[in-house]
Amino acid sequence: MSKRQLERKRTGVLGLDEVLNGGFIAGRSYLVRGGPGTGKTTLGMHFLCEGAVEGEETLFINLGESQEQLRISAALLNLNLDGVHFLDLSPDPAYFSTSQSYDVFSPADVEREPITRQITETVARVKPKRVFIDTVTHLRYLSSDPLEFRKQIHSLLRYLAENGATVLFTSEGSAADPDDDLQYMSDGIVDFIRYSNKRILEVTKFRSSDFKSGLHSMTITEQGIEVFPKLMPEDNKALIGDDLMTSGIAELDEMLYGGLERGTITIISGPSGVGKTTLALQFMDQAAERGEHSLIYSFEESVETILRRGAGLKLPISALQERGTLQLLAVEPLLYSADEFSHRVRKDIEAQGAALVLLDSVSGYSLSIRGEDLVTHLHSLVKYLQNRGVTVILINEIQDVIGEFQVTEVGISYIADTVIFLRYLEYRGELRRAIGVLKKRLSDFEKTLREFQITSDGVKVGKPLAGLRGILMGVPEWGDKDAGLES
Repeated sequence: MSKRQLERKRTGVLGLDEVLNGGFIAGRSYLVRGGPGTGKTTLGMHFLCEGAVEGEETLFINLGESQEQLRISAALLNLNLDGVHFLDLSPDPAYFSTSQSYDVFSPADVEREPITRQITETVARVKPKRVFIDTVTHLRYLSSDPLEFRKQIHSLLRYLAENGATVLFTSEGSAADPDDDLQYMSDGIVDFIRYSNKRILEVTKFRSSDFKSGLHSMTITEQGIEVFPKLMPEDNKALIGDDLMTSGIAELDEMLYGGLERGTITIISGPSGVGKTTLALQFMDQAAERGEHSLIYSFEESVETILRRGAGLKLPISALQERGTLQLLAVEPLLYSADEFSHRVRKDIEAQGAALVLLDSVSGYSLSIRGEDLVTHLHSLVKYLQNRGVTVILINEIQDVIGEFQVTEVGISYIADTVIFLRYLEYRGELRRAIGVLKKRLSDFEKTLREFQITSDGVKVGKPLAGLRGILMGVPEWGDKDAGLES
């Protein structure tokens, strides 16, 4: 069967259909694994609700929680199960108070046949296109041995498929009760993983189709499950124009031999308070003035602080924001995983487009990583933006105000096409600033350093500091009286 002939069943979960390249394949059976409370049942509810919305007959075979409990849980997640048929095989409350002992036959021999009959009768009556079984683990106890269980489940899945159903079934595999047998007989596996305060989803098997591999962040909110597919750079790189993005500061543009090339990645590096964000705002302002859309993601400062900073520099940030050419977005990194933030950026870019994106800063962004590899996540995000033709500026803070020169302390300089650095200098007992360009892949650049000033009239870049020596060694020295600094 060709790929075009494979009908897909959407899952009803934002992001999961993207991971599955469109959804589950119709007529197949899929295992949903994970510990208690990881979201297995919620996924099944989404799957059935989506089917009901599309006008399909759907069937929920519940062996654990009662139908009443499930409907309450669904309502709390704003999932409407009104169009879903139920076959409630959960234990009846009377079971506890009524003697259910069997003198000759085992409970499995007595109870298996009635359950099988109820399933076949219900399927024949409802004719479901989607079936969710929660949880198959309970059926294991109705089999006399593992071989009998495998035959029973395999037969059940084939029966449902032959009657036109796409099936999801859950398992709570553990060391005591492994579910390797279920994994082998399923057409696909979705694993739910929860550790610390993170929820992760991974597809580990998906017959007859490609899928997005790897660990994908997810959340469960009042609207149910949302999956944030891991962002991967697009295969096709956007065509980049030959024009440059200028800063509006003639001396800085001169250092860059005209400005920043479009679709490139720039790191502005320096210690705290040296003026990194202020410098980046110059490029954002110029892009917005040209009518190009720009986005600022601030992990460390509020929108109000950035607006106040712009006003102090006589940059019309507030007016540009009102005009819609510049968008300021304050991001609380502890509320986002790296995949969630990447998903947000992707939605913004695809919905609004952008010529320039500023991430302020790498250290703030790193808080959303929560123990994962910073370089991998940041690489994926900035390369995705670059491949869409977006120019990216990263603000990188180094810890030491003075001392040995460093571009970054986290090993991301290889990402950058251009590196601009800012440093503090001491001159005649006064703290001053210097700016330089360390790297520029696509053109030459000025090799000298210049004084960098933040004044009430805006940013100023001075003449080359011809007499300055040793800044890259962390011990600046003045070679002659005329160092190029203004008194």
